[in-house]
Amino acid sequence: MSGLVAFLCSGQGGQHPGMFDLVSSSAAAGSIFSAASDVLGQDPRTFVRSSGAAMFEGPIAQVLCCTQALAAWAAIGDATDRAVIAGYSVGELAAWGCAGILDVESTLRLAHRRAVLMDDASPPGYGLAGIVGLTRAGLEQVLGKHGAHIAIVNADDSFVVGGAAASLDAVCQDAMARGASRTVRLPVSVPSHTAILARAVDPFATALRAAGCRPPRRGIRLLSGVDGRAVDDVESGATKLACQIATEIDWAACLDSCRASGARLVLELGPGTALSRMAARMFPSGCARALDDFRTVSGVRAWLARAED
Repeated sequence: MSGLVAFLCSGQGGQHPGMFDLVSSSAAAGSIFSAASDVLGQDPRTFVRSSGAAMFEGPIAQVLCCTQALAAWAAIGDATDRAVIAGYSVGELAAWGCAGILDVESTLRLAHRRAVLMDDASPPGYGLAGIVGLTRAGLEQVLGKHGAHIAIVNADDSFVVGGAAASLDAVCQDAMARGASRTVRLPVSVPSHTAILARAVDPFATALRAAGCRPPRRGIRLLSGVDGRAVDDVESGATKLACQIATEIDWAACLDSCRASGARLVLELGPGTALSRMAARMFPSGCARALDDFRTVSGVRAWLARAED
């Protein structure tokens, strides 16, 4: 395939019992599930079927999300020889694994370590909320009033914010009163990507560098979540990857970079479809889809072949 494809690695929140169904029997993904079993203590394919709410707990959730992206990449990654890869929150760590900078085992163990560090740095009773329909200026007035912070910029009028539970409830109520079209508390118990988690950054940076990063595979353009720019130097990229734990993520810039790079198709590796729905607003109809939209790996491969047309 000669056409460029953008692959999006999802963050937490979209886990579901059938998240591994499409790639669970893929021979290419077998080693991914084996490595994840070593980290989780049981096969993730079995775990998500019976775990219920436990699949949303920080260390488990982050390992599951990285497992999903890596397994999907292993199953369909050889269907393209050129790619731009971006990851949302912990999905950025998964993107490093897909790009070949980190091996599978290191990626999954770092996902677990990252989540533990974030949990340890977070005060009890904190989390995230989504706010849609306000400008940044309008939202910042609300956040300043209630002591919350922007965590992720999804679009000019779509944000994720972090803070204490009571503050987030007040932010959601105030935002709706000021004209927001939607507010929602997210199933995450830490204020990711805010300065509240600053003390998790240095320990994760140390663990990341100890993992032994390599240059990305040929033909892959990896994006940084904090600014959407290409990771041209692994050392500085690692600094950004660690800092994003406590730094605002500019996902809108990542999507802009995917489009500017010339990507013809966008595939969200999952779990969930949130990122592909965001990307769909920026690409022609039918050109942004999620793995969860497909019933077979061969169907994914056939759709990716459209990048050649």
